[in-house]
This record gives sequence, C-alpha cells and structure tokens, in this order.
Amino acid sequence: MSKLNAISSAESVAGIKESTESAVTWRDYVSISKTGIVMSNLITVFAGLYLAAYYTGATLAESFLPALMAVAGSALIIAGGCALNNYIDRDIDHLMERTKDRPTVSGRLTGKQTLTYGLALSIAGTAALAAASLTAAMIGAAGLIIYVVLYTMWTKRTTTLNTIVGSFAGAVPPLIGWAAIDPGLHPYAWTLFLIMFIWQPPHFLALAMRRKDEYKAAGIPMLPVVAGNALTKRQIIWYVAALIPVSLLIADFGIIYTAAAVMLGGGWLVYGLIGLRTKDDMKWATGMFIYSLNYLTIMFVLMVLVHMF
Repeated sequence: MSKLNAISSAESVAGIKESTESAVTWRDYVSISKTGIVMSNLITVFAGLYLAAYYTGATLAESFLPALMAVAGSALIIAGGCALNNYIDRDIDHLMERTKDRPTVSGRLTGKQTLTYGLALSIAGTAALAAASLTAAMIGAAGLIIYVVLYTMWTKRTTTLNTIVGSFAGAVPPLIGWAAIDPGLHPYAWTLFLIMFIWQPPHFLALAMRRKDEYKAAGIPMLPVVAGNALTKRQIIWYVAALIPVSLLIADFGIIYTAAAVMLGGGWLVYGLIGLRTKDDMKWATGMFIYSLNYLTIMFVLMVLVHMF
C-alpha cells in the first residue's frame, strides 16, 4: 500500500493530469489493455489447450467449455495485468516516448478508473479460469501477482533482474491452456513454459537496447542502462543459445518440428553472434526483436500444426 501512496504523490511532481477534460472512450480502455500482448499470448494458450487435448486423448470439441473459459479467462487476466501495470507506472510513463501518450498519462483515464478496470478484469479472468479448472486459475493468479507485484511494483525499478522476474509471469499462458484440459500438467506443458521463459530475456533485452535512453530517463535499471550494450548483447546470445536445446526437449513432436526448431534457433543465434561485431547496435537490436516475435509465433503455431496432420 505504501508503494501505491508513493506513486500517487509522485503524480503531482511528474505533472500527470487526473482530469476529465476529454471524454473517456472505449478506445482508452482498449489501449491500456494492450490487445497486441493479449493476442500474442493467446496463441500460446491455445497451443497448450490443443496439445493437452491431443496427449490426453480428448478433443477440444469435447472440452469446449473449459477451452472457452481458458481463452476468455486468459485474455481478461492478461488485459487486467496490463491495465494495473499502466496504473502503477503513471509516475514514470510520461518520461518515455513510447508510453507518454497513454490515457493514464494524458488524464483521459484517472487513476481510480484505471485501477477499477484492471482489478475488475483480473477478478473476472480468474473466475473464468476457475470455471475451466482450479489449477488454471491458480496458475493465472500466480502469473498476475508476479507481473503486477514482483515485477512492476518492485524489481522493474530496483534491479536488472527485472527481466527474469517478468519472464516467470510471461511464461504461464501455455501452462494455463494445458491445465484447463489436464490439471496434472504433463512434462510437455513444463517444456512449453521453459521455452517461453528462456525466450523472453533476449526478446525484452533487445527492446531495452532500442529504448535505452527512455529507460534511463525514467530511472528504470534495464541491463543496457546499467551495464551497457556490449554486455547486453552477450547476455542475449547466451539465452538464445540455451533456447535451442530446450526447444529440442520436445523433439518427440516430430522431424518437421525438430528441423524448424534447429533452423529457427540456429538462425537467431547466428544473427545474435553477428551483433558482436556490428557497429549499429540499434539496427541489430531491432532485427533481434523482430526475429524473436517471428520465432515465438512460428514455433507455437507449428507445435499445433504438426499434431493436426
């Protein structure tokens, strides 16, 4: 609670408006829900659902209601977490180019509106996940707490390890999907979790390199800000290298999946190693960031496709 009070008092210093000069629209609420993040995570939720059904001998048609609740609940709880993130970061968002136009900064949404909206979505999402399975709800709630409390409120502002802490929360979507069908969580489910967990540091560190000056202005100790680009590049490369063998823990998914995992992971690693000699760090970081998005999407879509045919 003291953290929230500190944020509230910091608003006046930062010059953040808490007004209703312009009418609030549904687009403002959609904006703080970060629908892009929600949709990308739903791909991994669906992969967990489909693979759990496949390996338990069920079908998604037979498990339609739990699957529907898992997708809806995941969307709501992720959007709720993003809204709460916007609420907490109101005192620093105006310092960063990519966040300075958020409704919570401009004053189109007040702190009370944002907090109420975020909590309502989070509660509704947890309830929907509970309708799928209690295990799914527990995993979703754990991910929410890690993201909002341990990451946003604490480590994001205090340590370069914030990326690792945030990765725990970001890796739970496939677990939620799997738990909706199979609460026992097959080892494959944990492998999906590991893939997402290790994928996130190189993804977000590349983003941090691109936004290094903004994070520095906001006082956020991202690795490039604290240790520089050279060390950050090496860290990214180590994570990408580790991701390749982890992705092959599910080589049982077949030769097509295995070949894709090796080629995509290998290509990402080669591109990463090129960064050790490049002089244009921003161009390299942008390429790594885009590659990471394509990697995750292709890998999880492919996991489903190889089990369809």
